[in-house]
Amino acid sequence: MAIELPTPGFRTTIQALRLREWPLGPGNANKVMDQFHDTDYKFVVDDRADVHIASKDGRLYLGYFPDGRPGGQGEGWKIAVTGTEHVRGWTATFEPDTPAELVAAFVNAVISGSRPRSYAA
Repeated sequence: MAIELPTPGFRTTIQALRLREWPLGPGNANKVMDQFHDTDYKFVVDDRADVHIASKDGRLYLGYFPDGRPGGQGEGWKIAVTGTEHVRGWTATFEPDTPAELVAAFVNAVISGSRPRSYAA
């Protein structure tokens, strides 16, 4: 009696794999920059053509380093929010080749999550 075994290996079709296009490449940095307006933010472009943006209260910083941040390890974007006396701040970094559309979505979430601070008279 002979037992018939299936041929070894993996077999599928292109349709079964459900191939997708994924965001790749640095994209257009203006998608990030256009979210900042000079009424609420200060802009500096340095001699390396790196862009630095800070909120007028100084608590939010965004740095864009198209050729990588000097002294940084693969940092193309750096976003930081300074903490308060009770809550620590945070930073996030993205590589230079991270699609700007993804960085823009992250920045949008940060900006839309902020609100004017109220002061008691």
